[in-house]
This record gives sequence, structure tokens and C-alpha cells, in this order.
Amino acid sequence: MASSPAFSVVSFSSVNTEPSVTRLNFVPLNHIRQYRGVCDLRGRKCRANRNAITASVSFPAQEVSSPSQRRPDELAASIFSKVVQTDRGVTLTKEQHLQVAELTSELSKYCIDSPVTCPLIFGEWDVVYCSNPTSPGGGFRSGFGRLIFKTNEMIQVVEAPDTVRNKVSFSALGFLDGEVSLKGKLIVLDEKWIKVVFEPPRLKLGSVEFQFGGESEVQLEITYIDDKLRLGKGSRGSVFVFQRRKSSTV
Repeated sequence: MASSPAFSVVSFSSVNTEPSVTRLNFVPLNHIRQYRGVCDLRGRKCRANRNAITASVSFPAQEVSSPSQRRPDELAASIFSKVVQTDRGVTLTKEQHLQVAELTSELSKYCIDSPVTCPLIFGEWDVVYCSNPTSPGGGFRSGFGRLIFKTNEMIQVVEAPDTVRNKVSFSALGFLDGEVSLKGKLIVLDEKWIKVVFEPPRLKLGSVEFQFGGESEVQLEITYIDDKLRLGKGSRGSVFVFQRRKSSTV
């Protein structure tokens, strides 16, 4: 399958292995919006009912009392504090990227058993960090691209039952607004891995809008999810941090 050379909000190459593919089967979105995400420490399952969606984790009691053991909410707060206002990781030093990697690795230990089937994945997400800052957005986010295109927003929308929409909005040369968008079909590979097959991207620049390039596909492991934060890892190891947009409700 041809790959789009220029853009993907979550862009990472396919792995060589070929896991079995199953069709996605999620709760309808209009039902999901009745729920609210809750993270507790009593189990390791994400379950949906008429009152709440519960994404819960567990760990031994002696670890909870250890001063060095940080709760998921503490780890999430630390991650956000390190990645906000960094142009999604562009301005971080190598040492700071390593600190983010340590935090995301620690938080991933609290991931629910089957995050790809948890309704919490649905909604609108801001891409707030990538360990490879030029990966999201392709050429628009390269060193040369950032001289011309200033990124305003980088958003991923996951809609039930199996649609993903990626959008990067930018200003070109400081005065011309534009955006690049992708629409894709989400396919479940296993309990944590998903694949998204994208249609050719669409570019809007001022009043001009057109489609360019070809289809592309990406793979992503969901390593943690709750009602505010989602972590992902690409097939080449890039770490992504997504923050649920305040306008998005579950």
C-alpha cells in the first residue's frame, strides 16, 4: 500500500509481523456520551454501565504505601507538566525526553487489560507530545517546515465504531491559515494494538482545498488510557501523549 509522503497526525511505520485482524465492535457513541471515565485501584478491567465507565488498575498493597510509588494521577500530572508548551516535544532536550519516557513507561504499568475495547478511547484528543517531534504532521513539522508553518492545533478524533480523523491546523508565513486532515478506518489487531488505514490527505489553504498523495496506514499500541490521558507507542518506538479535549465528553 502506498504511503502518504507528507502528513499524518499519528504517523509511524507498520511492523513486519502480521497479527490476526478482527473487526472493531464498540459501544455506540451516543451511549458512550452518557458515561464518565473513572480510574480506581480495585481491578484491571474497563467496564461500561449506565452510571460510569470504569478504567481500573491494581497493584500490591505494600507498593501503594511505598514513598517511591506514584499513583497514576500523579504520574499523569507529571507528564503533562513536562510536555505542555513544548511545541509537542520540539523544544525538549534529550534529557527531558528521557524523563518523559520514564514517566510514560511507569504509567503504562497501570494500563487496563484490553484498552482497545474500552469506550474511553472515543472522543476528541489533543496530540500534546511525541518523542519524535517531526513524526506527527510529516513535512509540516520538519525543521524547515516549522519555519513556514506554525502549528496551531493537532487533533485526533476517534468516533464509534471505527473512524479516526486527524487534523493539523497551521498558519503559513504568519498570515495564511490552513489545515491538513486525514480520515481513516480503525482495525483492531489485538488487545493493545490497532491499525488505521487512512484515505489520501486533504489540504486546505485559505479558500483552496484539494486532496493529494495516496493512502497510508499506521499502527499504534495503546499503553495507557483513562478519562483524561491516552498514551500510545508507534511500531518504531515513538511515544505519543494525547490529552482529552475539554469540549469532548464521555
